[in-house]
Amino acid sequence: MKTLLVGVIGHVDHGKTALVRALTGVETDRLTEERARGVSIVPGFALLRTTHGGEPAEIDLVDLPGHERFVRAMISGATGMRAVLLAVDAREGIKPQTVEHLEIARLIGVRAGVVALTKCDRVAPERIGGRTAEVRAAAARAGLADVAVVPTSALSGTGIDALAAALARLLDEAPQLADDGYPYLPVDRAFPRPGFGAVVTGTLRRGRLAVGDPVEVTPGGLVASVRSLQIHGRSVSQVEPGRRAAVALRGVGIGDLRRGQALSAPGMLAMGRWIDVVLTAVTSAERPLQGGTDCRLLFGTAEASARLRLLDRDALEPGATCLAQLRADADIAVPAREPFILRLASPPVTVAGGRVLDPLSRRRRRSDPRVSEHLTAVAAGHPTDTLETRLAASGAAGERLIDLARLVGIAPDRVRRRLGEIGAREIGERFLGAPTLAALREAVLAALAGHHRDHPMEHGVAQERLVRVLGLSEPVGGAVLRELVGTRAVVQAGPLYRRADFDPAGNETEIVRALESVYRRAGLNPPDEAVAVGRDIRRREALTYLIGAGTLIRAADRVQKRTILFHQDAVAAAKARLAAAFPAAATPETGFLAREAGAALDISRKFSIPLLEHLDAVGFTRRAGDRRMIVGRSSTGSTKEVPA
Repeated sequence: MKTLLVGVIGHVDHGKTALVRALTGVETDRLTEERARGVSIVPGFALLRTTHGGEPAEIDLVDLPGHERFVRAMISGATGMRAVLLAVDAREGIKPQTVEHLEIARLIGVRAGVVALTKCDRVAPERIGGRTAEVRAAAARAGLADVAVVPTSALSGTGIDALAAALARLLDEAPQLADDGYPYLPVDRAFPRPGFGAVVTGTLRRGRLAVGDPVEVTPGGLVASVRSLQIHGRSVSQVEPGRRAAVALRGVGIGDLRRGQALSAPGMLAMGRWIDVVLTAVTSAERPLQGGTDCRLLFGTAEASARLRLLDRDALEPGATCLAQLRADADIAVPAREPFILRLASPPVTVAGGRVLDPLSRRRRRSDPRVSEHLTAVAAGHPTDTLETRLAASGAAGERLIDLARLVGIAPDRVRRRLGEIGAREIGERFLGAPTLAALREAVLAALAGHHRDHPMEHGVAQERLVRVLGLSEPVGGAVLRELVGTRAVVQAGPLYRRADFDPAGNETEIVRALESVYRRAGLNPPDEAVAVGRDIRRREALTYLIGAGTLIRAADRVQKRTILFHQDAVAAAKARLAAAFPAAATPETGFLAREAGAALDISRKFSIPLLEHLDAVGFTRRAGDRRMIVGRSSTGSTKEVPA
């Protein structure tokens, strides 16, 4: 069923409440004080049943206070409306609150509406045409172009049917609310009800709300669940965005609830003091709005003190729009893209309004072109564009999913799908944009190329060293390296990474060949590393190359805390000799001792212990107490070892 929330606006005593009563039969002035004084003090609500395309449709009418003393109450009901019904007394015409209400509607983005000329039974027919032209021009200045103007009389019933028909046409003209995947309902009333417990009412601004859903009360941070739902007194299982609803809650007491709070999906609203906004000044202002002005910030049903900070100018001319920041005096929680109004405390007038761009911002540098470009893109773009802009700004640091969801005001599961569509990738707990990942791949390849150029004898770079040089986190650096290995742009050899187009064998020198010959001839009695290298940097590079190639194998004696380098051929020969010397060494009982292995290989303990520990590490032998078993006979003929 198609629905629409329409705010009934206009100057005090221009017949808004009588008009709603004539349309719906509902008396929206429910407070005793309202009835005694004959003016609306708080928003009132009524349901207009109509049809759309031959199907039933419903229009929620919000009767908003018209007196200047209750404009703040009017705004709390207005920020959820998608269209307006403007009531103008045919006798008095445009008045101060008429202009202010139209300004508020324009500032929060309302572009659809109907004008009702009220009390037409009290003016001469020839005056109707003049009033019609007057109110149509005022509506056009507020962005309501080609608005229908319907002469009415709530007393005689004149024009009421025509007005209802004009409101029904708004079902097509007003933009439909998008389902952002999570609910947001500012609370305008909280009260206990026998049999239901704590109940709150409000307009569901976005998302759907269903019985059983978990909700968080913000501010407060309390998590509750929806016990039951009602729309205009009838029980429902689900509420669509844009509807007035009464929500009975389970898990919280009435003492925890108050006007100004909001219900939302757990975790979607976070508290903060800085918000980025796109701001428009009222056209009727007598002077520019100065940066640094202390204002009253009104959003949802909440109100807070805030200071205005203009980012690209010192003052905002009447009717102009700019990027700005607001710093609240206390923590607030507001979703992205939510409309708001700014008023002065004294004199109490509306000065500006707009839309939230980033609900969890920080103090930004004024006149910084990067800030301006970023916020301009957010203000003008689709949520997907906003995600791309934020990921580009975050670079290799990335962004958490919940922070991106809060930034665009869309549920995390839907944001995740959008991120997949733009090629973003989740690494650890953060998402990185596709351009950033492409740049990181190029940076890694360039860093490897530089290392190969400067150290041609080395087989590659360890991941820890590479990410440190590039200033990356281990998860990001590791993910980029794995991707490059997967695409065969990079080769991994043990703990080292090198470019696929780099062949370390092509850099062998006479020094490498001479050093390799020394260790091959030495067999199982190799020289100490320090003796073989001395102070010759070239010999050190050659040794590093031979170890990286697997030609030399580093074996460790953990007890003596020393290492020995064996040629791979010597290790292979040692395996064959041990297998021949101890053919039955398959169990602990038939295994051999370290001294027996040393005797069989004719080497001292200095060499036998690290050699045996290496053979344990590669799975050729297994130690059981003081004895070792041979468990890898099939590898005795191997001539190539993976460096330990």
